[in-house]
Amino acid sequence: MGCSDPRDRPFGGHDAMDDARPIHRVRVAGFWMDAHEVTNDQFAEFVAATGYVTEAERTPRAEDFPGAAPESLVPGSIVFTPPAGPVSLRDASGTAHLQWWSYVPGACWKHPLGPDSDLSGRGAEPVVHVGHADAAAYAAWAGKRLPTEAEWEFAARGGLAGAMYPWGDEFRPAGRWMANTWQGRFPADDSAEDGFAGIAPVGSFPPNGYGLLDVSGNVWEWCSDWYRPDTYARDAAGGLVADPRGPESSFDPLEPGQAKRVQRGGSFLCSDAYCSRYIVGTRGKGEVASATNHCGFRCVQDPAGR
Repeated sequence: MGCSDPRDRPFGGHDAMDDARPIHRVRVAGFWMDAHEVTNDQFAEFVAATGYVTEAERTPRAEDFPGAAPESLVPGSIVFTPPAGPVSLRDASGTAHLQWWSYVPGACWKHPLGPDSDLSGRGAEPVVHVGHADAAAYAAWAGKRLPTEAEWEFAARGGLAGAMYPWGDEFRPAGRWMANTWQGRFPADDSAEDGFAGIAPVGSFPPNGYGLLDVSGNVWEWCSDWYRPDTYARDAAGGLVADPRGPESSFDPLEPGQAKRVQRGGSFLCSDAYCSRYIVGTRGKGEVASATNHCGFRCVQDPAGR
């Protein structure tokens, strides 16, 4: 598991990916994994059967947001909102990303870009605007569960242990686009050279060696593990680790008060200019109750008798 510092590699980006080291050996027991991310059509079946209401559709509680004005406590979610022109991608405060993210009242899985949008023509796209609990609720309804981080990486590699991408070590073998990522100048100009500006329907790019689709790019995917930057160091200290389930609690030194779970795979917003986490051994993270329009999930299932 893990990856070496990718900064000297083509399309490796600017981030050393320190939390993805040390590279270490892990053994996982057998499991089944969904071939693709859960789609809008699949999630709609779940909602129709159960009446489930996602976190983005619920009114935020005042006790969870002390000091917030009552008129601000309205259901909604976080939507990528490209600026009108080029902006600095990094600043000393670590808040540069706020230039291209907006909390949009009324945004949710049924209205992915805001209340005036809907799912027309989007049935085969991954469902987004789902928090960790929403993803776990769907998985339980389907008789499945969310993958551990170790299971996710093992499956995403498709049998290519140590490779940089799920398909090998070249980002574009023979000039072919292998994943839905960002082209153009981030975050203002998406040239859509890979054929998609924004989310793509599942299965729009080639599968990996295990037949799994979109394990790189398109949308981030929730895992069951709590996030800590030192998880790999702790695991590596114990030698070969069997079926790791992650740490007992979350800690992100950049936002120590927020409980975060691991996210994997990157999204359509990833580029070597800002976020190169389409690299298969890299890690992401998300606050458990926060939903965005570039994060979804897929499920796994244990074999009978396990």
